[in-house]
Amino acid sequence: MPRPTPGPAGPQGPTGPHIVVMGVTGAGKSTVARVIADRAGAPFLDADDLHPPANRRKLGAGVPLTDLDRGPWLTAVRERMRDRESERDRSGAGRGSHPGLVIACSALRRAYRDVVRDVDRPVFFVELGTDPQLIAARLAARRGHFASRRILESQLRTMEPLGPDEDGIRCSITLSAEEIADRVLAGL
Repeated sequence: MPRPTPGPAGPQGPTGPHIVVMGVTGAGKSTVARVIADRAGAPFLDADDLHPPANRRKLGAGVPLTDLDRGPWLTAVRERMRDRESERDRSGAGRGSHPGLVIACSALRRAYRDVVRDVDRPVFFVELGTDPQLIAARLAARRGHFASRRILESQLRTMEPLGPDEDGIRCSITLSAEEIADRVLAGL
């Protein structure tokens, strides 16, 4: 897959791309994204925090989101990414002077990824694998998350792998978050 070209400071430095850790519920997006953000010295954003209350209620009840439900949410994610670009502009330090965001976001379909990649900085996707048995076990053990584990089946049907022309990397969820972060940062 094509790779974004890091600037002079490398992937962790000031000219790195936004990194979107994507996959179905329970794949480990937030855990992996936090590790990458810590290692890259970049801000972390959990896209789940941007879901409107209606989406949270549906997900909590095990009702899959529709494209109409996801539209405003994906726009909100993209706007946070653009806000990061505005911070750069307001600082007067010039293009690429701030590290990109590291975002945990399902981004299940290419059309959804197209929405979040419509920003001024390159976007690099980290696709977490879909091992339904392992994910189901993780969901059974997960506590305190608003989304019901009943949405997994729908998300597995919805998931579209990264295309060969999309910047990104695929990683097995059998790897630790640290191993995935190592691969991502080395891949940039």
